[in-house]
Amino acid sequence: MLVGLVLLALAAFASLSLGAAGLGPAAVARALGTALGDGRAALDPTTAAIVLDIRLPRAVLAILVGAALGLSGAVMQGLFRNPLADPGLVGVSSGAALAAVTVIVLGRGAEERLPPGLGPYLLPVAAFVGGLAATLVLKRLATVSGRTSVAAMLLVGIALTALFGALTGLLVFVADDGQLRELTFWTMGGLGGATWVKALGALPLMLPLACAAPFMARGLNAAALGEAEAFHLGIDVERLKRLGVLAVAASVGAAVAVSGIIGFVGLLAPHLLRVAVGPDHRALLPASALLGATLLLLADLGARTLVAPAELPIGILTACLGAPVFLWLVLKRRATLGA
Repeated sequence: MLVGLVLLALAAFASLSLGAAGLGPAAVARALGTALGDGRAALDPTTAAIVLDIRLPRAVLAILVGAALGLSGAVMQGLFRNPLADPGLVGVSSGAALAAVTVIVLGRGAEERLPPGLGPYLLPVAAFVGGLAATLVLKRLATVSGRTSVAAMLLVGIALTALFGALTGLLVFVADDGQLRELTFWTMGGLGGATWVKALGALPLMLPLACAAPFMARGLNAAALGEAEAFHLGIDVERLKRLGVLAVAASVGAAVAVSGIIGFVGLLAPHLLRVAVGPDHRALLPASALLGATLLLLADLGARTLVAPAELPIGILTACLGAPVFLWLVLKRRATLGA
């Protein structure tokens, strides 16, 4: 955990220091120190704007989204007892994105009609509802006689992802030019235009999973032995599933609402950490949140700097890293089953 915190701090400082402007660590440290001391007026206006108004909210949003995705992946893999489970692979992210795109295309002016202060919460709530609906459909179709089939889960997830992608494509087809530019963000993911309003708007929906995770660790450890064994150890397995599904849907929905679809973070973080910290969810869950946040910070840094002054979608970078790992996991499991 200490190593994870140090890596996260280093990644955050690198994210604030590097970029097209190239401020350097000294300027960033001075800006942060001055701001914390309520002396922002003494800062150079350009440095203050870059560090405190552009890069800092973007880094905070990357930490929130990365932690939510990493923790969601660890919880889903524990619930389904399979390291291939991931919100982006089983249709949760696609369902959340479909709901958010529906609001953008069909709910024109909806934010203005809401009471003051509730507008920023419209997209996160819509994405949460979409992610929850997708998760409930997934669980219902993959459960037979009270038992969840991992193979059925993956197959249903692929089908749901294709269906939600097609519906999203239909909405893209009927969108106008202004909406098309906004919808591009949802298909490939990104943190461009991050603001404090976005981060604070998504935070309440990301908190349930962080609050529930410590109480789920013992149940997930028991569930790894099998549902019957967990029941005999005193774990209410169905309650554990309901709590996990609801919390994951809330966090993933909020993450998708502010960053679009960013895949493979929830797959990579827990799997890499099992090698270092083992399968105990008491350590795996918080470590997955830390590593997920660190991975997304580094991916965002790469997106901003690799083709500067242009910006790559983060989803492209995470897919380039995650897809080979996913294929390696599939081949490893096939070889294990063949043996």
